Amino acid sequence: MLANFPPYKLKQLKVVVLTGAGISAESGLKTFRDNNGLWEEHSIEDVATPDGFERNSELVYRFYNQRRRQLLSPDVKPNKAHLALAKLERVLGNNFTLVTQNVDNLHQKSGNKNVLHMHGSLLSARCLRSGHCSAIYSDLDHSNQCDCCQPTNSLRPDIVWFGEMPKFMPQIEECLSQADIFISIGTSGTVYPAAGFVSLANQSGAHTVELNMEPSSGYNEFAEKHYGPATEIVSKFVDTLLKGFNFD
Repeated sequence: MLANFPPYKLKQLKVVVLTGAGISAESGLKTFRDNNGLWEEHSIEDVATPDGFERNSELVYRFYNQRRRQLLSPDVKPNKAHLALAKLERVLGNNFTLVTQNVDNLHQKSGNKNVLHMHGSLLSARCLRSGHCSAIYSDLDHSNQCDCCQPTNSLRPDIVWFGEMPKFMPQIEECLSQADIFISIGTSGTVYPAAGFVSLANQSGAHTVELNMEPSSGYNEFAEKHYGPATEIVSKFVDTLLKGFNFD
């Protein structure tokens, strides 16, 4: 428990947070994958792989356009868990790193700045040739062209699909190697490499914490565990953390 954690001063504390779909569920965002392993009634192979995009790009464009429209709905807002992490970053500054598996922008809307989207973003499109990414807030299809190449090329959703390497891995691994506390929030612990982050943090001597609706697949690797709705347990944990350390 944190009560047994070495008495660091808060400004010295390096914290890495990993978030998954569980933190955004209470903001009204559907998780892509249901209990049958389908992504919104589509097979993963059809909408979340490079081969699926090559076979039927129109289906893939349509799938992510629907997700983007949902994200941009006025009804979808950051919840208390997002706001708690923004509060933690305001206190820790550059010693705070937020790694998210989510492709929404709710962390940024809540005020977080140091966010690494390891699985990409719904609000970004990627050039099929150069890989250059640009912001997009409307529907995407073959008519959209890049501004980085001559002649121009088509764009694809800037989403890391199955079989592709997640983004920012060297930076994430470096942060984990220096972390004093690693906190995993709202993730199942079944998708690698994110599922292996707790092991990397443990190897580096970090205090590891799981905040989740229920125990993840790797719950036994965490030194501290709290279960319940993210809006309740994340806020409570952050408040407890900030009270437990010297601000000087």
